[in-house]
Amino acid sequence: MSILVIAEHDNQTLNSATLHVVAAAQQIGGEVTVLVAGQNVHAVAEQAQHVAGVGRVLAADQAVYAHHLAENLSALVVDLANGYTHILAPSTTTGKNVLPRVAALLDVSMVTDIIAVNAANTFKRAIYAGNAIATVQSEERIILATVRTTAFDAVAAEGGSAQIETIDLAKDAGVSQFVTEEIIKTDRPELSAARVVVSGGRGVGSGENYHQVLDPLADKLGAALGASRAAVDAGFVPNDMQVGQTGKIVAPDLYIAAGISGAIQHLAGMKDSKVIVAINKDEEAPINAVADYWLVGDLNDVVPELVSKI
Repeated sequence: MSILVIAEHDNQTLNSATLHVVAAAQQIGGEVTVLVAGQNVHAVAEQAQHVAGVGRVLAADQAVYAHHLAENLSALVVDLANGYTHILAPSTTTGKNVLPRVAALLDVSMVTDIIAVNAANTFKRAIYAGNAIATVQSEERIILATVRTTAFDAVAAEGGSAQIETIDLAKDAGVSQFVTEEIIKTDRPELSAARVVVSGGRGVGSGENYHQVLDPLADKLGAALGASRAAVDAGFVPNDMQVGQTGKIVAPDLYIAAGISGAIQHLAGMKDSKVIVAINKDEEAPINAVADYWLVGDLNDVVPELVSKI
């Protein structure tokens, strides 16, 4: 068996999500090849080269892949597909944009958001917002799957010695073009990879109060900031901070939920956290059922007191 992993990166640094996908690939078995497509990606290819368990790195350094447009990247993957039994990508915005297009072009079905590998063609995935686990078997000639990164421990970023091969394929689908992007820069850890996450919900009351109350706690703990969909929909924080089924899936060592009732869609995005702490005025809030520790109280009083004790 041979497995192609589509690397996620920003043309400078390999995203840690790729390390989790490589871990899933190793459980499937066979040689693991990592595809690094972008522009001026020599540094990224070298990082992928040293990832433990990677046998080969394909570097597609072309301007048409600079912004990872799904139409162009999927065409590249299709051209490479026949040499592989499996093609994997992380269950991120990019992975979920590219891989379904590849599946359509190859005329095969795909398995989404796998959380465990039972066999080379058999996987587990969460359904019904994580309330049930389905075992799925694929008989396709090429198995395509997106990987829930929080379900697999990352492989080591060092220790590998893969060969780097340059590929000259460059196809511009001509149906989309990059216009602009706005990237929010922050000194905090990236939400999906943070060891500690502090999240706020509708209960924080406003965007101003969100930051006034939760920022000091996050600063003390070196935590990433997250939010429920209700807080995002209310305009308290931008949507890239949303945790949940329609946001980011996180599984930190510590998850602190302040003013979050715990709708099933939110729980689906954080219930795999190792320790969950809930702060809510409602003692019957659904999140209390999954919390390891929960405190009934006003977050405006509880959180500042907690900060003063740390």
